Amino acid sequence: MSLPPPSADALQASRELQRRIQKTILANDGWISFSHYMALALYAPSLGYYAGGAVKLGKDGDFTTAPEISPLFGATLGRFAVELLHGTETRLLEFGAGTGKLAADLLQAMADAGIPVTSYQIVELSGDLRARQQQALAGFNQVEWLDAPPRAFSGLVIANEVLDAMPVQLLIKQSGRWLERGVALNEQAFVFSDRECLPGLVEQIPEADDLPEGYLTEIHPQQAGFIRLLGDMLGAGRGGAALMIDYGFPASEYYLPQRSAGTLMCHYRHHAHTDPFYLPGLQDITSHVDFSAMARAGMDAGLGVGFYMSQAAFLIGAGLPKLLEEPSAADPHHWLPLSNAVQKLTSPAEMGELFKALLLVDRVEVPANIQSLDQSYRL
Repeated sequence: MSLPPPSADALQASRELQRRIQKTILANDGWISFSHYMALALYAPSLGYYAGGAVKLGKDGDFTTAPEISPLFGATLGRFAVELLHGTETRLLEFGAGTGKLAADLLQAMADAGIPVTSYQIVELSGDLRARQQQALAGFNQVEWLDAPPRAFSGLVIANEVLDAMPVQLLIKQSGRWLERGVALNEQAFVFSDRECLPGLVEQIPEADDLPEGYLTEIHPQQAGFIRLLGDMLGAGRGGAALMIDYGFPASEYYLPQRSAGTLMCHYRHHAHTDPFYLPGLQDITSHVDFSAMARAGMDAGLGVGFYMSQAAFLIGAGLPKLLEEPSAADPHHWLPLSNAVQKLTSPAEMGELFKALLLVDRVEVPANIQSLDQSYRL
């Protein structure tokens, strides 16, 4: 692959992480699940991609998220939160807050509109990103960082591009049976290695018997576990909702026969590729989200499906067009950048259709103007 070379310090950190993963594989009889490998590559203390100190987001990082594109994204989420929680205090909890841009834009837009936000809690696993968030949000007294999810929560939970970074297990169909694809060593190099599946894994793939020979895909038990955690949190509180925005599909599209290589993707310096063994700790590893599985996990946890729709439909239904009608947006110097940003956020050729919004609810009603756009029948 023709990718930008890392610095000497970054390369040394990656090699140290490789040695740590190699020791883990040897300590587990020469094989670990891909989920275990992905967890170490992303979250190993001080060395994993999200645990290290490298810049990850924006033009100087490896990829760009919706909040980095425009403050309109955070402002729209703020409007949606107020409308969803009307009549109660606006309490927000964000998982994986990135650079803090979404929180800053949301809180600033609400302050400019004279709408109070009672509290904004952030659960962030990355010490480096937490430090950046604290700097970006120093002017907002409502913000509080948590070391772990609260036992109970009432309000709106936000998880923007969180599910895609959770470790996944790989399954492959070989000789008419399903195997779990893990990671082993060939001398000191990481290689894929297949083993018999544990009972119950294949059941997570709809119509697995009908998929073709050689079919490789992901299953998402850790993502489902996260959804169950949200159900417990909201159930122990006075009600609320969880909004997840990420790239993915309903199961009927996720497990299409022609999607035979799965959805695993790596991001390094704004280059996308499919080699998860390239410079562990220096690149992001992600998979698309099976939103049908997330909806089922939510219902199993006692939550209802408030809605499922494209990011474009959500942003438009949640009031993005109204933000473009504000006096500041009419300034010619502001209009073109805003127009370009809206194009990226809502165009089917950009983020508008690939990214989806799933709202799971507990004792709250979805506003009628956005409920009318619901496509949860596709799940």
